[in-house]
Order: sequence, then C-alpha cells, then structure tokens
Amino acid sequence: MAEDRIQQEPRPSLSRQLLPAVHGMLARPLSSYYLLLASSGLLLLIGLTMVFSATSVKAYAENGNAFSAIANQAVFALLGLFAFWVCQRLPARTLRDVGKYVLGAAIVLLGILDLLEALASVGLLKQPQIGPIHAELLWLYLGPIGLQPAELAKLGLVLWGADVVARKGAALGHWRELSRPLFPVIGLLFVLVGYNDLGSMLVLLALIVGLLWAAGIRLRIFAALGVLGLAGISLLIAAASGGAGSGEAGAENYRLARLTNFLQPLDQCDLDGPCYQLIQARSAIFEGGWFGVGLGKGALKWNWLPEADNDFIFAVVAEELGVVGCTVILALFSVLAYTGFRIARRSQDPFRRLAAAAITTWLVAQAVINIGGVTGMLPITGLPLPFISAGGSALVVTMAAVGMLASFARAEPGASRALNARPPARWVRLVWAPLPPLPPSPRRAAPARATTEAGSGRRR
Repeated sequence: MAEDRIQQEPRPSLSRQLLPAVHGMLARPLSSYYLLLASSGLLLLIGLTMVFSATSVKAYAENGNAFSAIANQAVFALLGLFAFWVCQRLPARTLRDVGKYVLGAAIVLLGILDLLEALASVGLLKQPQIGPIHAELLWLYLGPIGLQPAELAKLGLVLWGADVVARKGAALGHWRELSRPLFPVIGLLFVLVGYNDLGSMLVLLALIVGLLWAAGIRLRIFAALGVLGLAGISLLIAAASGGAGSGEAGAENYRLARLTNFLQPLDQCDLDGPCYQLIQARSAIFEGGWFGVGLGKGALKWNWLPEADNDFIFAVVAEELGVVGCTVILALFSVLAYTGFRIARRSQDPFRRLAAAAITTWLVAQAVINIGGVTGMLPITGLPLPFISAGGSALVVTMAAVGMLASFARAEPGASRALNARPPARWVRLVWAPLPPLPPSPRRAAPARATTEAGSGRRR
C-alpha cells in the first residue's frame, strides 16, 4: 500500500522544478557579474551580425567589398572591448576623479559643434568648418577622426553626477544644494545637446531621473524637473523653426512633425514626408511575421528603409528574424536592466549605487526610445539601439559604461568576499581584473546604512 501511495503522488510541475534552480543561480556571489557579461556579450554579437546583414549588399554595390562596413564596426567593437577592460579595472576613486574631466571635455566639444553649426546657419561660414575641424549634424570631426560629443556627455554626466550626489548626501533635500552645481550644469548640457539632438537630450533627462531617484530625492523635485524638461523641449522645438541645429528657417518644423506624426493614422499621413520612415519600418515588421524571412534575406534594407544599419536596425531584425528574434533582443535588454538595478541595490558604496542606477537607466531608456520609435509607439528621435546599431562613438561609450557596471558587480559584498576568499591566479588578476576591495565589517557599515535609510525616507 505504501508503494502505491508513493506512485500515486503527483510529480512537481516544471515551473516548481525550475524556480529553485533559478533562485539558486541568482544567489551565487558572482551571478550579477556573469549575467551582465552574458547579456551584453550576446547583444554585441547580435549587433555585429545584424550590421553585416544590413550593410553587406550596399557596401558591395558601392565599393565591391561586402565586408567594408562590418570591418569598421568590428574595429569599434574591439575598441569598445578595450574600453570595457580598462573601466572594469579602474577603482571607484579613480572613476570619481576622472568624471569631471570627461564631462568638461564633452561640454567643450559640444560647444564647438554647436558654434560651427550656428555660424553656418546665420551665414558667417559657408560650411560648418574651421581649418581641420568641421561639424556634420551630430558629429564633430578633427580631420578624419570623428566622434559624437553627446555620447561622451552621457558618460561624463554619470561619473560627475554620481560623485556630486554621493558627496552631498543628506543635504540634497534642499533646493540650494541641487542648484550648486548640479542643476546649472544639467541645464547647460540640455541646451548644448538639445540644440542638435533632441533624442540624446531625452536620454540625459532619463539618466538624471534615475540618478536622483536612486539618491532618494523628494517627488516634488521630480515634478519640477518634469516641468522644466517640458519647457526646454518646447523651446528647442520652437528654435528648430528658426534654423537651430539641423532645422532651416521658414521650413516645416521637423522636430514637431516627428513628435506628432506617429499619432496620426497611416492613411492620413504624408507617405513621402516624415511618415516615410515609420511606414517602411512597419512594412519590415509585417514582412517578418513570427519567424522572419531569414538572416540576410530582407529586402527593405536595400535603400527602402532609411538608416537601416543604425536608427532602424530593429526593423531589419524584425524582418529577418521575426517576432522570435525581436523577443530575444527584448529579453536580453530585460536581463541587462534587471542586472544593472540589482547591482545598484546591492552596492554599499553610494557612488557605485548611484552610477549603476544611472547607467542602467540610460541604456534601458535609449533602447525603449529607439524600439518605440521603430514600432510606432513613440516618436522617432534618431537614437541608435545600444549594442545593435552601427556607430563608433556610441558603441565604445556603451561598452565603457558596461565595464563600470562589471567593476561594480565584482565589488558587491558577496562577490568581493568570494573573490578574496579564493582569489584567481595571479596572471588572471593581471590580465583580466584585480581583486575588488573587501566590504566594511557590519559594525563599521551600520552608521552609513542608517544615514542611507534616513536619506531614502525623505522621499514622500
């Protein structure tokens, strides 16, 4: 009888079997680190594959070499991996010291970029160029070397902003502390970036929101930030009609058109105007279906879909890999978001916690804005999709930010204790990453924890 009872007991479901296994994996000391490496590495690999698929035919038609575009992207990916390696090795103190210099360089470069564009728009310069320095929309070139200063501004704002907020601590509850020097610098960045690039300005706004939310700022300050942000966006939209940035005086306000056209039904939208990009993107998504037409077999990337290798590469993914491929990318970004906020929650150092929250908010917000614009759920802003889109500056800066997250993940209390208890071989520490510092003992950490909880309690 006892054997019959044992045989009649139902087996646990698959979900009940998997949940303990997943929970056990997440409870391991270095789970955040490995989740970050896996998600970002897979996104980078998918990005290189899709850039080759989106550019090979056009590159072969133009110069007879199908690998020319992907070769450039592979070089930037290698530079990005080097930036990842460097940032993973740097201690938090060095990152805090470097932040002001990175932000200062970004502000200078943005000022030069906007000045050249402004002088060309008023007719003082025939071309936005002075000597070997010339501007082209969002790019600033020094001879053959080009970069996007807005991407450098994101990284600089993360480092400098996290350092400033961590230093102020409980004093951030007062407006005068936010106005010295945080808000003036943020306002200057919004003007310099938004003059040419409204999309990057929105990402900077999301980054600041994530940074201040992690710091425990009161909700009324977020309301004030929202009002100021909407006012700034309105002014930048109005300035486009006067020729600001890439706008032309007397022409249709392209910024306003982008913000409103996605709300219109397709049968009421100008198919040859601003709606062209959205229509082609939806056509690519429709052609892909559930499983796609096959990798490399998409047709709309052949000069039908604008910026197929950059801003609209998610449409190429949808056409060639279908809903399944899009779901994989969304799942990887979800894992990246979970891992980034997990690192922020587990970090005891205020700078690491704030910087991790800001980096994660930046990457997730940029991915949401890009994918929302391609699918027609949000306005088209011209932002690249992190890890996936072609582009040198964006990829290198993104990989540097992920390298900082990796450094913070290794510095989690559990991960730090595990690495110091059983340190890897000396050559691994020299080649890959040094040992993280041990966390403070519970008795020493108690006053800091009490201060943090008091600061978080101010949010009402």
